[in-house]
Amino acid sequence: MNTLRPDDILRRAHAVGTYYGFTSLASAAAKKKANAKAPYPENFDLETLDGNARDVAGFLKHVRDVGLVPSAQAPLFLWHTNAAAGRPAPKQIVVQFHVLGVDHAIADAVLIRAVRSLIHDIGKYDPTLHLNSMGDKETRSRFARELTHFFRKQSASLPENCVNCAKRDVFEAAELLIGSDENGGILPSPTDHLSESSRKHFENVLEYLESTETPYELSPHLLSRGSTWAETCFEIRGDERIRAWGSRYNDLAKPFFKAGVPSVGAVVRFAIDTRTDVTPIKEKSSPRFVFVHIGDEAKRESMKMADALRKARVPLAQAIGLQSLTQQMHFAETMNPQYLLIMGRKEALERNVILRERSTHTETFIPLDALIDHLKTVG
Repeated sequence: MNTLRPDDILRRAHAVGTYYGFTSLASAAAKKKANAKAPYPENFDLETLDGNARDVAGFLKHVRDVGLVPSAQAPLFLWHTNAAAGRPAPKQIVVQFHVLGVDHAIADAVLIRAVRSLIHDIGKYDPTLHLNSMGDKETRSRFARELTHFFRKQSASLPENCVNCAKRDVFEAAELLIGSDENGGILPSPTDHLSESSRKHFENVLEYLESTETPYELSPHLLSRGSTWAETCFEIRGDERIRAWGSRYNDLAKPFFKAGVPSVGAVVRFAIDTRTDVTPIKEKSSPRFVFVHIGDEAKRESMKMADALRKARVPLAQAIGLQSLTQQMHFAETMNPQYLLIMGRKEALERNVILRERSTHTETFIPLDALIDHLKTVG
């Protein structure tokens, strides 16, 4: 991966976030009256969490402390970093993308697309996406029993350290076996034990990825250890290294909010050589266009177009993961653009977009293939 300045990484994260509907936590916090900082929830033990989960827990604490409250009616699409403006950059810059309050598989898909786009921009290569599903609590319990049976039955032919490890943590033992390249291929797969709801969710995630032409590889031996992570889990790899980890983490989020919140996030890590002071991101004025989409067909088209619109530098914002038209129109009002781009199911199937000038309510139908060129002339 090319070495970049911290400012470059944050600028690109901000740009990707804008086109996929993610706001920086710093920007969202600036609009809220912060609560008094409180410690981590009672009985919350950071030491039992893996490194990615600790970063996510820190993010959740920050969300709570600044007074943001996610819900199904007011979901949050946020990105966050450990690089603070005006201070020297850390040796490793961590960028996180999160969706809080959306149970639907579109949240997973939008998050994956955004993170993959960021890594592609910074690495200048096509990263590979690897997916699996550990399912819900019911699935994890069922799979744990299957792994326990596997290690007992195959103990004579397996490495001794894996067999001993299985006596205290079968998921850790499975990871050891996979890493050892000895018989890892015969491990049972969690997707064979998914509950009906988990199977449906995973299928919906894959359907979104396929319909948006997002390449992926199913990885049956991609496991998430412990109870922190659930449902779809994924890695994004590039330059022979894991660049990002993501998963659902509903149980991890629960102690930070009064009610349970469906949550999915991803953690991306970048090692840097130049530890310069981090420059604040300059927030641009209102975008000229806000893209509003209604229905799955329109959502899929908007996801496919997000990177092309960004690379063409069309001054546009959208909230792909918001399914409600009311929520999207509220988002558009806060952005206060000159134009709305509107796509419903009919327009998506006919491959058209409606361009509406807000001051006059004048509407123009534009073919998708000519959209970018047309918006450049208008913008």
